[in-house]
Amino acid sequence: MKDLKSQASKSTTPGKGGLTPEIQSRIGHQLRAMYDDVVRQGVPDRFAELIKKLDAPGGGSNENGAGGSNDNNGRD
Repeated sequence: MKDLKSQASKSTTPGKGGLTPEIQSRIGHQLRAMYDDVVRQGVPDRFAELIKKLDAPGGGSNENGAGGSNDNNGRD
């Protein structure tokens, strides 16, 4: 992060608070790398099972919601 800040201060910034195309590109590369890592992790098994249950005929029509619990944390 310090690299980005030092580069931002060295380069000319268009307008007030704007980012140079170089900085925008570096931010884009970093965001893509983070997103790719999240995508590679996949869907946790419990979420996949829940999705299967919801996609099944009659899935999700349980009165109390998933798992039969009333999850309102004591609020009514």
